[in-house]
Amino acid sequence: MKIYETDRLYLRTLNIEDIDSVMSFWGDEEVMKYCGGAGNREQEMKSLKFYINLQKEKGHSPYAIILKENNEVIGVCGFNPPDNNEDIELVYHFAKGYWGKGYATEAAIACVNYARKYLNRDTIVAFIDPSNKSSENILIKLGFIFKGVKWHGGSKNEDLYFELTL
Repeated sequence: MKIYETDRLYLRTLNIEDIDSVMSFWGDEEVMKYCGGAGNREQEMKSLKFYINLQKEKGHSPYAIILKENNEVIGVCGFNPPDNNEDIELVYHFAKGYWGKGYATEAAIACVNYARKYLNRDTIVAFIDPSNKSSENILIKLGFIFKGVKWHGGSKNEDLYFELTL
């Protein structure tokens, strides 16, 4: 189901048939080096099922990012469930061939706009590895405010912690 559209991208809910596409980023060590490492096909199938269920239950999840020009899934962007049951966490992962083209920023803006319009939340949070300057730049462009360093269960690291008030 398509949930949002930008000039160059469609955002839609994930489905089981996305497994081959998501392996191009979730299964890639370089892409996932700041996010707990790459997963194998079995792990990522479980992730897909988890996110499909999360969308059904909570109305949010990471979304498949589709490049309009070729209908290819180039990444995911959206929301992880909160650790504290209050905030939602913005996440994004893109296949390496699509880095540096502004797709992550475009998709993240779309997700923030989606949250403002459809999700009943006051805050979006984000965690990034201190070495991941590209992700830090995206968050700053979106208006996220650095709040300090905080433990993140997904990466199992002390990460930079940001918040955006909606």
